[in-house]
Amino acid sequence: MTNDERDLETTFDAGMEEVSLDPNRELDAVLDDLEALLKSGEVIGALTSRGVNASLALVAAHALRSYVKGKKADAAEDFATAAEEIRGRLAADVGAGGRRA
Repeated sequence: MTNDERDLETTFDAGMEEVSLDPNRELDAVLDDLEALLKSGEVIGALTSRGVNASLALVAAHALRSYVKGKKADAAEDFATAAEEIRGRLAADVGAGGRRA
């Protein structure tokens, strides 16, 4: 039997250890990606064409980041700010006969 044949017959232990992910790092990475997208010129343009304010979306994303980190007071303040601004813009648009948020 050649060395190559012996190598093929050798069994290796792949160390089937459970892979552990840090959910905080994963959430941070996803939220970082979301914030980067919301700052992209193409995304801002697409949102604007639908009447969506990217800055308000960033405030909401920041609120979500705070909430998942357990900073509930900060999250509540940012969510309230975003909701208030969206309501105000919606009321102005409905009054003007358009639809924009």
